[in-house]
Amino acid sequence: MAKRQSRPGRTLVTFFLITAVLYGLVALAGSWKPQLGLDLQGGTRITLDAKGDPSQANLNEARDIIDQRVNGSGVSEAEVATQGGGVIVVEIPGENSRSLVDTVERQAQLRFRLVACSEADPCTPGAGQQTPEVQIPPTAEVPESPAATATVDPGAPSDAPPSDAPSTGSNNRVAPGFAQAPTDTPTASPTQKPTQKPTAKPTGSATDEPSADPSASPTGEPAPEAFDETAVGSLDEELAWIRGGYSQADVDLFNSYTCSEDGSLLKADGTPAGLADDPLKPLVACSAPEEAVGDGQATPSIKYLLSKSIIAGTDLDSADYGIPQAEVQYVVTLDIGGKGKDVFAQASTDLQRDVEQFAIVLDGEVISAPTFQGRIPDGSAQISGNFTEAGAKSLATSLKYGALPIAFEDPSVSVIGPSLAGDQLSAGLTAGVIGLLLVMLYCLIYYRGLGLVVLASLAVAAAITYAMVLLLSETAGFTLTLPGIAGLIIAVGITADSFIILFERIRDEMRDGKSMRVAVESGWARARNTCLAADAVSLLAAIVLYIFASGVVKGFAFALGLTTLIDLVVFFYFTKPMVSYLARYAFFNTGHRLSGLSAATLGMDRITTGGKA
Repeated sequence: MAKRQSRPGRTLVTFFLITAVLYGLVALAGSWKPQLGLDLQGGTRITLDAKGDPSQANLNEARDIIDQRVNGSGVSEAEVATQGGGVIVVEIPGENSRSLVDTVERQAQLRFRLVACSEADPCTPGAGQQTPEVQIPPTAEVPESPAATATVDPGAPSDAPPSDAPSTGSNNRVAPGFAQAPTDTPTASPTQKPTQKPTAKPTGSATDEPSADPSASPTGEPAPEAFDETAVGSLDEELAWIRGGYSQADVDLFNSYTCSEDGSLLKADGTPAGLADDPLKPLVACSAPEEAVGDGQATPSIKYLLSKSIIAGTDLDSADYGIPQAEVQYVVTLDIGGKGKDVFAQASTDLQRDVEQFAIVLDGEVISAPTFQGRIPDGSAQISGNFTEAGAKSLATSLKYGALPIAFEDPSVSVIGPSLAGDQLSAGLTAGVIGLLLVMLYCLIYYRGLGLVVLASLAVAAAITYAMVLLLSETAGFTLTLPGIAGLIIAVGITADSFIILFERIRDEMRDGKSMRVAVESGWARARNTCLAADAVSLLAAIVLYIFASGVVKGFAFALGLTTLIDLVVFFYFTKPMVSYLARYAFFNTGHRLSGLSAATLGMDRITTGGKA
């Protein structure tokens, strides 16, 4: 069987085509500058001051959760640290970090409640019903959480009698996200917009709690310091309550609050309401306003009267976001387990399809008030609406990484400058460039003509590394800091080691009497395994650092691992084919004195020529 001929020219052409595609992707991304870290460009500092006197264990747990939220991938270089006195400091690189700031501030206390009425659907209490008291003591303040999701569209109230017509009260719908609805409960098409909602709601059974006293002061009852996050009300009782079981006193209390332009709930005198989100009491809450998306209109804040919590946030198993196949809008997917799974399935059955809403309440703020499109038996659903990518991502991240174990005062947000002055950064980069030039000069002096391969390989490796940094900055939030730059520079030494191993193996083979073309192939077979072993050690070290380290050390490990992989690609698909290609020219294979492979350089009397590889 004939030996397979080496085709270095074809390999080099393929390599350069792939590199061109890489830069084509960079051009499509539209950014030719990498994202820089705090030490190089500054950013945003968020100072969180804990309420009360939390334990160190709770403080460390809160720090870890926040770190997962803002730096879950380990490459965005956000720094999260605790300080004395119950303070957590979060430093986020860059100027445009509003979505990350929102993610940090959220306490992620999630509850699912039923919507009794809203400004888009006036309240119509049932006559003579004994209802739960809408008591929301204002003494416990809940941190404001800027909305990052779609909210309901306000709709004009209708004077029409009760009907089965759908409602304009929501532009969010909940559909089975991971399983089709049963055939006996068909799923509504996303394009079928609801048009009208009944104003007179059917009267449900009365509950055994007294109705609110209109003359009672909302400040008369102090708020508890903490709530049972797993406490929920009865679904049947809350369904009866929203269908007319609430009283006129509840409506009066609902009307005593207003929503500000930014979505904050205010008292009649315009001061913040400071409401406590008790899961076992009805709630008055606002949605956050939505900015216009595309050609759409901005959605103002809407006020809601909500039932007790029917599903606890602790039953939420997972949350994610994305664009479903064959669709163009972002959605947030939820996976509910535990006791909430059965309640969610029953609620999706009992609520009138595309008419009655339920609310997802995060930190006392309505982040979405969708209607159901069909029965959802397995707890897996997706919420659609006017989500932006940043909004959907921020919400899913906050929910995914859970609630903070402690509460914080209003955060202090400030802009910080780079920790490294311009002169220091310039001096560091200058030193790196000088070191790289010295390595290149040494290779030219020692390897002469073969040193040109070193220069070309380093240049190609640098070009690919820069392209990958740009792409990762756009797609994975990779942020370049000084430790990251150090990881990139260390890879120069790893790459240089690969060249030295290959060149010295070729020289040894030629000293044994082989021609250069034969020596390149036989030397490559020996050098290849050595280089793979060396790079495997570096890659393993990078992986261990990335897994067990935190903060900027993760960035260093990521950069080191990235450049080690790039070194392998360049070594296999550029350096070796380039040497094989040069071996065909007489300047190298006859041992010219400037080739680096002359008889004098190798300590031989003569160079063996000819041969086939």
